This record gives sequence, structure tokens and C-alpha cells, in this order.
Amino acid sequence: MTDNQDLQGDVAGLLLAAGGGRRLGGRPKALLPHRGRPLVEHAVGVLRAAGCERIHVVLGAAADEVRDRARLDGCVLVDNPDWAAGMGSSLRAGLASLAGTGVRAALVSLVDQPGIGPAAAARVLGAWQDETSLVSAAYAGVRGHPVLFGAAHWAGIAETATGDRGARAYLKAHEREIRLVECADVAEPYDIDTEADLGHLR
Repeated sequence: MTDNQDLQGDVAGLLLAAGGGRRLGGRPKALLPHRGRPLVEHAVGVLRAAGCERIHVVLGAAADEVRDRARLDGCVLVDNPDWAAGMGSSLRAGLASLAGTGVRAALVSLVDQPGIGPAAAARVLGAWQDETSLVSAAYAGVRGHPVLFGAAHWAGIAETATGDRGARAYLKAHEREIRLVECADVAEPYDIDTEADLGHLR
């Protein structure tokens, strides 16, 4: 595995945290309480602990409240006014915000997956090689998050990221290029989508 400390200037963390929690009664996911703080803080901490020095956080629902309540010092906060259109719009906004920064890849994670910690993120980050890399965490062989996109793929991903599908269409078209990194032994890829899922939060 590559030493993640050597990657800090090359790979940025990109956290998608714009969701409005429609199935949670309209509670923005970034502000759900977890370990005494907003969930977005936990997700940023995971990326930081994995070795990402630059972290861009895409905000949407209740963006002003997230700014007021969450400690996101050192992060680049990216507003997505079209967040209600789905995760694809947040992914496009996040990748656009990385243009011109000099980073060579983005490690993309979702705010509503607290069962995925630094160990899984570090594994995916450590599999990065260059701008053409496509790396994904896998859980019992099934592709999941986080996902690393080399900069050579950003334009293609942005063209196909629509609705809630994110990069799914692009990844399906480039399936043979994806390096899967098994993470089921160190993480659980559940989502916080419904009231029942709130039991995962502490």
C-alpha cells in the first residue's frame, strides 16, 4: 500500500453532504446527531484520518445552518443550489470545485454512511496510482463507497452524473478499469435513509 502521508497534496477528499433527508421527515443528513456532534463533522474526520489534507464538502439542504452548527474548519465548503435534483448534481459541483487546485484525484464519500470509517477510506486512498485511477471500496465483492476518481475521469463523470445515480453510469461503462478494494472486514456500508436507520447513530 502507498504511504497515505505522501498523497496529501495529490488526492482531495470530497464529501457529499447536501441531502435533505426526505424520508427522515426533511431533516438534513449533515445535521443528524452522531456522537454528540453533527454527522457531517464525523464524515470530515474520517477523510482527514484517512490521509486527506484538502477536503471539499458539498452542502445543500440547510447549508447556512450547517455552516453555523458544524465545525468544518479547514474545509472548502461548496454550495449546491440544485441539491434537490439528486446526488449527481452534488458530485458535479464537488468535482467542479476541485478544478484548478492541482489535485490529481478525488476520494468521494457520502455523509450518511457512518459505518465506513478511516480504515476503509485509507485502503481506497492507498490504492491510488495516478490521474487515470478508478478505485472503489467493495463489500463482499459488491462495489460501494468511498470511491476514488482520478482527474482524467472527472469530465466524463460530470457529463453522466444525473439524478440520484451519481457516477453509477460512468462506473458501469468503465467497469474493467475499476480496482476493487475489499473493505467488509473493517466497515459496514449501511445508509441513514429512514427512521429505522437512525438506530445506527449514537
